[in-house]
Amino acid sequence: MSRSRRGCMKAIPIAIMAAVVSCALAQDHSAPHSEPDRSSDRAKLIGAWHLVSITGPDGKPVQTAPLGMLIYTRDGHMSVQLMYPKADNALSNQYVQSGYEASFGSYDVDEARHMVTHHIQGSVTRDLLIGKDLPRVYQFTTDRRLIIRSARADEHWSVVWEHY
Repeated sequence: MSRSRRGCMKAIPIAIMAAVVSCALAQDHSAPHSEPDRSSDRAKLIGAWHLVSITGPDGKPVQTAPLGMLIYTRDGHMSVQLMYPKADNALSNQYVQSGYEASFGSYDVDEARHMVTHHIQGSVTRDLLIGKDLPRVYQFTTDRRLIIRSARADEHWSVVWEHY
């Protein structure tokens, strides 16, 4: 075997080793981003949640709970959707239109006050919510559920969520 060919064959394993090390370093560098630090409240909020139960403004549990999803992203965006049963299709208020609630935007967390504020950029109710900041008091339960209540004194509803 010629000297130049032997050098080439030695270079190939070195190139492969360099590629493997580069991939390992890249994966190790990205690993902390794949698993969020669950020690902060903000980190615990991140992800997709499904609706477990809802208590109406009268303080009583809603008999036939809507289907719902709440999403908080790592980069500070949120989205919430609730679809009420057909019997509640006439339900409309500042949050709900014809039995459907949907809004999205960004959010901030004040862990000291257990408050998350939704900054609404879009909503099914349009001008009733768009541009508003909606402060919400949150609580994590021992069974890893999330309870969200309005921080407004005139609103008495609460919603229980569970991670998917």
